[in-house]
Amino acid sequence: MGDIYYFISDVHLGIKSDIGSKEQESILLMFMDEIKSDAKELIIIGDLFDCWIEYKQVVPKGFYRFLAKLDELINKGIKVTYLSGNHDFWFGNYFKYEFGIEIIHKPVSKEIEGKKFLLHHGDGLAYNDTGYKILKVILRSKFSQFLYSLLHPDIGIWLAKKSSSSSRGYTNKKNYSLKDGMQDYAVKKIEAGYDFVLMGHRHFAYIHKYSNGIYANLGDWVRIFSYGELRNGEFKLKKFYNKEKKQVIAFKEREIVKEIV
Repeated sequence: MGDIYYFISDVHLGIKSDIGSKEQESILLMFMDEIKSDAKELIIIGDLFDCWIEYKQVVPKGFYRFLAKLDELINKGIKVTYLSGNHDFWFGNYFKYEFGIEIIHKPVSKEIEGKKFLLHHGDGLAYNDTGYKILKVILRSKFSQFLYSLLHPDIGIWLAKKSSSSSRGYTNKKNYSLKDGMQDYAVKKIEAGYDFVLMGHRHFAYIHKYSNGIYANLGDWVRIFSYGELRNGEFKLKKFYNKEKKQVIAFKEREIVKEIV
């Protein structure tokens, strides 16, 4: 086990992306193979799956290669922390029983190497997003999930995938500016004493330095293939894969995502 902390968000496994879902999964597997030699912890900050919904005896098909690689990392002693997002919030006990991972459904305050981190997927923080906030409360209520569980899994999972696609379309049409509710929220947390605030959700990778703290949006693994890395006390955003050239970027040549003030 190593001493490096890795952060990813918005992988959206299962999405019908322009590179294809199998290729997208393969890129993630190459990343996981690389970090297994020096990672201390892999922290997933939401939307690992484009849609995840569990029944007592049924989970979505597919993702076998990823789940096997996840199990390999855990067996090597690498800790995996998993926050849910707005596409993968409906978890039962599958990850707990199979991998020993407790899915976290709220922001996490975490101390790493003496620094105070706040981890938050970022959904519900944008301004003018009242409709989503109301829908979030309804969809995540135990009663709503109980009613939904009465549907046959084939129907329930199909509907969930349709809903996930619609939700992504809605999010993509939103006019996010850099100084949106997410960044303002992060600034307030830094003012309250956090050294780092890390989020996803926006599918746009950048770093904003404020006072003595850093807010970073981790980007995604649909278009950007970016990740956060805490190495020797220094946090950086990097790109793992060049989609145009269809190749992994050499470690020493990886583009560090630009800082935006």
